[in-house]
Amino acid sequence: MKILIDARLYGLENAGLGRYLINLISSLQKIDKRNEYVIILRKKYFNELNFDRNFKKVLFDVGHYSIAEQFKFPAVIKKENPDLVYYPHFNVSVFCRKPFVVTIHDLLMHKQKGREVTTLPIPIYFFKRLFYKFIFGVAVKKSIKIVVPSNYVKKEVIDYYHITEEKISVCYEGVSFNEEDELGSDNFLKKNKIVFPYLLYVGNAYPHKNLKRAIDAIASLQKERKINFLIVSARSVFFERLNKYIQNNNHSNFVKVLNFVPDKDLMTLYKKSKGFLYPSISEGFGLQGLEAMIQKTPCLVSDIEVFKEIYKDNVIYFDPKDVKSIRSAIERLLDLDQVKKVQMTSKAYEFAKNYSWDKMARTILKIYEDSVSLR
Repeated sequence: MKILIDARLYGLENAGLGRYLINLISSLQKIDKRNEYVIILRKKYFNELNFDRNFKKVLFDVGHYSIAEQFKFPAVIKKENPDLVYYPHFNVSVFCRKPFVVTIHDLLMHKQKGREVTTLPIPIYFFKRLFYKFIFGVAVKKSIKIVVPSNYVKKEVIDYYHITEEKISVCYEGVSFNEEDELGSDNFLKKNKIVFPYLLYVGNAYPHKNLKRAIDAIASLQKERKINFLIVSARSVFFERLNKYIQNNNHSNFVKVLNFVPDKDLMTLYKKSKGFLYPSISEGFGLQGLEAMIQKTPCLVSDIEVFKEIYKDNVIYFDPKDVKSIRSAIERLLDLDQVKKVQMTSKAYEFAKNYSWDKMARTILKIYEDSVSLR
């Protein structure tokens, strides 16, 4: 069987999707020596990566979400003539006639709309939103199988698109770090002037991440107990908006924002933090919380449905829309004695090890093989 994977979002600069592709392709190389793979890459990683013998890389240096890719990508697929195309994201090729499997990570953009979530002029924003909804609909309705990262997303897709449950497979993601992995040096902490103690957030700064309420909750604590907030987030317009909010409210004395951080230094930040704070209002999975657990870092997270599915009873929950609730959760963490903290983090560490990229890849490989037989 020949499987073509659109891996143009490969790389950590592409946030969660980039990490997803890195780990999926790496795991497939370990577990599958029988099938043939065609990996579609942009120029940077086409030049950098070397794959196993049954993995072929193909250059297609055209960005996502463009009109150009819709007309050019089908020719690339036709030339390679795969038995199956895999899209790790909703952005499918409308004019391609090959059977495909798609991963739908969330329906966030279905729910998040309006001026707050865009930097575009309103007419252009509404046109792009219509294009997004059209592509997403094609991905859901014309795919042979849909992969989702949680039962929560599965329910959302079924409810919104009224498709059969059998078409969707839940495939949990894995944990990217191991506790035994090499940590970064303290030089990174000194160079970036990291002030202890701190709570950590890792992820983008989109409005649904709810970082302003988290900052407000920590601000309300400053007179009584000193705790800092370290935010690791890719630079974007939303990142700049958050920085402006921090400056305008005189919060820069306890909030620090970093851009891209290499994995070994990111692990150090997890391990040395008082806790990982995840105030998001909506998610499809929640990988960062598991990364924190692997570093034996306590987690404070929103009491949303998907987090309860993924984290179970291994975290401290709070109401993400209530600043007082976020503050109360932080105080609860800070008041934990060392024995209870060790018990909590040790239990969470063992729990997080159940999430494996290799396990995910084996499930997706089975979906590939079943999908070809379903054609």
